[in-house]
Amino acid sequence: MIAASGGRTSYHCNVDGFTDIGSDNAASLMVNESVRIPYADLTFRFTRSSGPGGQHVNKSETAVELLFDLANTPHLTDAERALAMQRLASYLDSDGVLHPVSQSMRSQLKNREDVVQRFVALLRQALIPPRRRRATRPSRAAHERRLARKRRIGEIKRQRQQRSLDQRAPDE
Repeated sequence: MIAASGGRTSYHCNVDGFTDIGSDNAASLMVNESVRIPYADLTFRFTRSSGPGGQHVNKSETAVELLFDLANTPHLTDAERALAMQRLASYLDSDGVLHPVSQSMRSQLKNREDVVQRFVALLRQALIPPRRRRATRPSRAAHERRLARKRRIGEIKRQRQQRSLDQRAPDE
């Protein structure tokens, strides 16, 4: 599906052109062992890229923006969606759509492959469950060392005060 809007061209992804992704299932991206995102859920927008390219840069739309509706995807559980929405908030718009962009290469195909790999890496990192905090207590020796240090520092400060009082002029 191709749609043009505001000088940008949007394409729904098909399987063609994704030979270097390295997935067992040719119709989906494997994010982790439990999450697979179908290519059909990815939308790409192509724009003119900045940077090197000579005359080529002014004519071709090599920058690639991947759009993925994270807020409404059925491929994540509610817990996974909430975790990903929280961790990827800076990449999301107000509708909950993820917007990674790639324009580092001169080729649209390479930028598309790069943005898909970045998308998978972002989502994979966002879906790592948070570690549980293990409650710990300082040892008795550590507690005593801390208190001894506080007493030592307090004594140094008291000595400074006494010294500054002794150095004042006697006519006060």
